[in-house]
Amino acid sequence: MRCKVLICVVLLIKHASTSEIQASPNTNATLPCNVVFPLSVNGDQIDQSLIKASWISNGSVISIFENTVSQIKEGFSWDTSDFVNGGFSLTILRSSLNLQGVYECTVSFNSTMLHSSTITFGILASPILSIPQQWVVLEEPSQLSCHADAFYPPLVSFSWTRGEEVIHPPYQVMGEQTPDGYYTAVGNLTFYPSREDQNVTFGCKVSHSGNYQELHFKLNMTYLPSVRLVNVPSCSNNILCTYYCDVESFYPEEISVFWLQNGTALPEPPATEQNPDGTFRTRRYYTLSHEQREQGGMLECVVNQPGVDHPVSGSVYLEKLDLQDGPPVLTKSAKASVAMMCISIVLVFLLCFGFSWRRRDEKQKFLSVSGIILPPHITVGQKGRVSVSIEGRRVDRVQTAWFLNDTPISDTSLKEYEEGPLLPSRDEMGYYKLHTQGPLESPGCDTQQLISALTFIPQVSVHKGAVFKCQVYYAGKDKVVAERVSQKLTILSAPEVSEIQLAEAPNDSDVISLTVQAFKFHPDVITFRWFCQGSELSPVASQASSSPRPNSEGFFSAYSQCKLPRSEVEKGGTKVWVSVHHIALKQPVTRETRGFLKSPCVSEVVSSTSSLDQTLTLGCEITDFYPPNISVTWRKLREGEQDDREEEPVEGGEMWGPMETCPRLYRATATLKRKATNQEKERGGGIICRVDHCSLQEPIERHWRNNNIVAPFIPPSISVCWTNEGVGVFSLLLKGGYPKVKLFWAAGGPTLSPLVSNETEEIGDDGQRELKSVCALERTASLPTQTNKQLERQKNGDIKTNSAVTDPDTEGIEYIDEKVDEENNSIDRDEETVSEMDEDSDAEKKEDPSALHINRVNLGRSLKENERVCLRVCVEITHPALKLPVYRIWTEPSEGISSSA
Repeated sequence: MRCKVLICVVLLIKHASTSEIQASPNTNATLPCNVVFPLSVNGDQIDQSLIKASWISNGSVISIFENTVSQIKEGFSWDTSDFVNGGFSLTILRSSLNLQGVYECTVSFNSTMLHSSTITFGILASPILSIPQQWVVLEEPSQLSCHADAFYPPLVSFSWTRGEEVIHPPYQVMGEQTPDGYYTAVGNLTFYPSREDQNVTFGCKVSHSGNYQELHFKLNMTYLPSVRLVNVPSCSNNILCTYYCDVESFYPEEISVFWLQNGTALPEPPATEQNPDGTFRTRRYYTLSHEQREQGGMLECVVNQPGVDHPVSGSVYLEKLDLQDGPPVLTKSAKASVAMMCISIVLVFLLCFGFSWRRRDEKQKFLSVSGIILPPHITVGQKGRVSVSIEGRRVDRVQTAWFLNDTPISDTSLKEYEEGPLLPSRDEMGYYKLHTQGPLESPGCDTQQLISALTFIPQVSVHKGAVFKCQVYYAGKDKVVAERVSQKLTILSAPEVSEIQLAEAPNDSDVISLTVQAFKFHPDVITFRWFCQGSELSPVASQASSSPRPNSEGFFSAYSQCKLPRSEVEKGGTKVWVSVHHIALKQPVTRETRGFLKSPCVSEVVSSTSSLDQTLTLGCEITDFYPPNISVTWRKLREGEQDDREEEPVEGGEMWGPMETCPRLYRATATLKRKATNQEKERGGGIICRVDHCSLQEPIERHWRNNNIVAPFIPPSISVCWTNEGVGVFSLLLKGGYPKVKLFWAAGGPTLSPLVSNETEEIGDDGQRELKSVCALERTASLPTQTNKQLERQKNGDIKTNSAVTDPDTEGIEYIDEKVDEENNSIDRDEETVSEMDEDSDAEKKEDPSALHINRVNLGRSLKENERVCLRVCVEITHPALKLPVYRIWTEPSEGISSSA
């Protein structure tokens, strides 16, 4: 039993590659695909049964070879005998537009992939040029057309030459698609032909995909004649009447002259003669019959010429001819009329002779002014030029004035006119320069030629749809000799295209959206075409499909978006590109991308405080993001919980990382170190951590609030000071603590009543906050019963009277007690009186805000006779750091009033 064993010594694997092949229509094109097979030990020939090869285009299989069996679509071919030599090239028979696309060749041997490559195949069809034969009229605006047909791709460029001189620079035209898929375009040239153009060779040069073609031709020029219609003498009503028509200075010789009477054609014989200057002349006669004479009306001589839309004609009315049959017999009155007529003719002749001397100079000033010549289109940022040609005998004294939409144009290329009426200040695009060329001598005649031109840099907001106007006048004269108005300008501006932005879809994390934007283009028609590995994608959102609105400068902007599954994008090898087409672009702008984006996960902000220097450290973890470019900013918030607003950025932020945790995933840690002051603790507010990443439409924010709670230092007892008038001043000093503590004072005997106290806050020498609470009171035998409303106002510190003392730490305490007896004796006052006294107290409080309220405490009577009731003063201290309130109590000694606790 024989057994063949194939041992591979060398294994060559060629990675995927991409190339581009172009071919002309209806020709064969070969797509190369060559492979180097592994070498065998004994040098045997490659076994075809182990070879597997295929060609795939646009998702469909073109050809496949497997198990020595070959299958291929119609219209394609490959040589299977060359497979053992590594040749797997595919031939496209009769290339056409529908065969364009990306072709992928894969070859494997013994189940091992050896080769994979992609080739982009496209059609390149050169244009077929033609220029329809046209007649142009001497010194009249004429247009030449150059047709380019059956070409592909659609962009083509036209230029015009006269002899070997370029009379119009190249300009691009986007072709229009025909039903067969190819494109056609027309290039036009508008000019004023002169006699010098009679036998000159003109050319239309067309550029397409780097190839140039040129078609030459000569002009067919027509000279317009002068036509004069007169009658032959000795014409009477009773005999036949003959007219002749003089046609002078026409070209070419081939013309047709016919007669019309009242619009009805009359036949006539032709005859032409040549003049010394090369033009032709003819005299045409026509004899009217007696019946035709009696019809009367208008007799016309009409001349038609090739290329002339409006024929030239001469006319006469038959009724105005006073024809007689014999020699006239004049009466005396007729002779008198003839004499008067002769005298009148002599006077008219003398007057005409006098005026002829004055008009002689005006005849020399006769000018021939052409129309304004515009370029087909003007590109923003590039100079444009408009011009007008002036011919005459005295053009050396001619001046011109240019206008844009009836606004005068000044030469802003000069420094003194930098801020003209049409130009904004310091605008680089504002540029107008006036040129005058001549006077130039015209060959073959005694006239001169002057060319007035205007060079400018267009702005969309100023020049879109605008028209130029040129006025011609003589120096020192106000009268405008001629005025010409141009057609509307066509402004182009190429778009600025952004890079492709990738982001997760808002409602579906398994979908990646790809967005590209185009800015500052004009006009508004723009096309976005998306491709993925050679296949064209359909955009899911595009502003280009509808007409975008221009900005303040007149430019347009648009965007286009397509979506792909995350699994395709995360492979990292999927190539997506977009092609942007616009009429102002010579070639489409292409943007492409490989790879994917992943949005970061941001943790909450955590904090820690150093026990050594009381430094506050904030930290935030950022994980699972790609690409690694990420930015973090810290900002401080204003005080308040309901309406926090950003106040200012915080310095001192640092970032650790980014560090790759797994392929195409990164993490980082953002930290902020700062030493918080007591003032910042009191203000509250907080810190915000903001994370920016290219995958996020909006930054991710995490808030941290200052929630550090510190218990205050509470002294063990209350400080007491009694005045000579029997007023006791009780005080308590608390240090530190956050947030602020709350204190409530009460005093009495067996039962306690709320008191009104005064609190002041300041920073001590050690930098800590100090809160000092002071309460003043005196004993009374009786006290009117207070309402609940009054007690509540006392508890909140709102009860104010005219009784007050100064700082209890000062020796010799004095207190103010105006009309105290009246207030104490008014026990039965009504509510209205109480309100009025409260208002008086408020007014006095405003006058002395540092005054202390004196609380009057009625101790009541003891249950036992001769037993003295002791005064008790208590303060309640509450704070979030204290689980239960803390109380400090002062009790009056039984032997008497003491000055210390």
